[in-house]
Amino acid sequence: MQRKDTIFIGFMLFALFFGAGNLIYPVSLGMEAGTSYWPAIIGFVITGVGLPIITVAAISLVQNGAVELSGRVHPLFGLLFTSVVYLAIGPFFGIPRAANVGFETGIAPWIGGVNPTGLLIFTLIFFALVFVMSLNPSKLVDRVGQMLTPALLLAIFGLVIGSFFLLTGDIQPAQEKYSSQPFSTGFIEGYLTMDAIASLAFGIIVITSFRDRGVTNEREITLRTIQAGTVTAIGLTAVYVSIGWIGVKMATEGEFANGSAVLAGAADLMYGSLGTLLLGLIVLLACFTTCVGLTVACGQFFSERFNVVSYKSVISIITIGSLCVSNLGLNEIIAYSVPVLVFLYPIAIVLVALTFIGKSFSHSPYVYRGAVLLTALVSLYDGLVEFGFSMNFMEPIIVSLPFYEYSLSWIVPAIAGGAIGWMLTFFKRS
Repeated sequence: MQRKDTIFIGFMLFALFFGAGNLIYPVSLGMEAGTSYWPAIIGFVITGVGLPIITVAAISLVQNGAVELSGRVHPLFGLLFTSVVYLAIGPFFGIPRAANVGFETGIAPWIGGVNPTGLLIFTLIFFALVFVMSLNPSKLVDRVGQMLTPALLLAIFGLVIGSFFLLTGDIQPAQEKYSSQPFSTGFIEGYLTMDAIASLAFGIIVITSFRDRGVTNEREITLRTIQAGTVTAIGLTAVYVSIGWIGVKMATEGEFANGSAVLAGAADLMYGSLGTLLLGLIVLLACFTTCVGLTVACGQFFSERFNVVSYKSVISIITIGSLCVSNLGLNEIIAYSVPVLVFLYPIAIVLVALTFIGKSFSHSPYVYRGAVLLTALVSLYDGLVEFGFSMNFMEPIIVSLPFYEYSLSWIVPAIAGGAIGWMLTFFKRS
């Protein structure tokens, strides 16, 4: 296997990750962080780039992907947790979000802005095409993806270069949530890309690509995966930092509903209607191929795991469900996705960490169960608070935990739960 194959697989992984969230969240962060941009974007990159690449590396250490990784807690937990991950990156959040970004960037500027009727008509057509293409998508997605990713990067490069010369706004003071803890706020915002949980699904694609090219040694697969991940990480980091800077410079240009609107506004401000049209078409196509890819991934997973349902039936359910969720609107999708991701991410992080150190405790299920259980209790509290539930009786306990101010209060409970599980392992053996 040649080095260029590793680089190509790194580009492929970049294309898998590069979707709607990679565009809208960094630019929103830039607008809100202002003078605190650099610590905020560093936090964002850790969870938006670092965690996904580490997760892909962890998947390379197991044979059957995310189901096996999470199944070390319990086989039923492995199936349920992985199913929730696929639903999150599929019809609940990932696919509807991509469809909305495509609409707001590619269509809304030409119909007088975002409106429910326009969104409904767009999504009916959009998801009809997604369904048709998902029936036999491989050649289309591969060919369009190979042409689209360079074109999209070129458009972003043009926007970034333009932002240095054509956007003249001053850098604004950080808004409230970035003024006191910019790093930890950016860290949590990185969850919203959903790339770390998506990598639980994408990791197996990378591993299969290396095996198809003749790499069979498990250690070499892991090494190659890390190398390909490094290529992906460089690309994603460059995009995030660049897009975020556009947000910094756009802060004085008016009020925007979300990151998609900021990006469209920047294109129009710098290059006029031609820039808006070019960016809109490219993002629309990028979001379309992302939706096809996610629909196929969900269809294959659920039809294989629950073989009483055909692949065609699953993608029918996925597209109809995504159509319904999409019409809630982008802001609403973002609002209800945050609590769920705040709950899921710490669990995923703990599972990945345990995979790397699992040999030291022979991958004892008790260690996995203890660590995941206490992590889940804390992250469930955080998620419910994000939903708006009052949890006053728990607040003193959670606030007293180490790293609470960095939104990492689950770390010590995870360690404690793993330690209890480790001791229980010896008790069971004796």
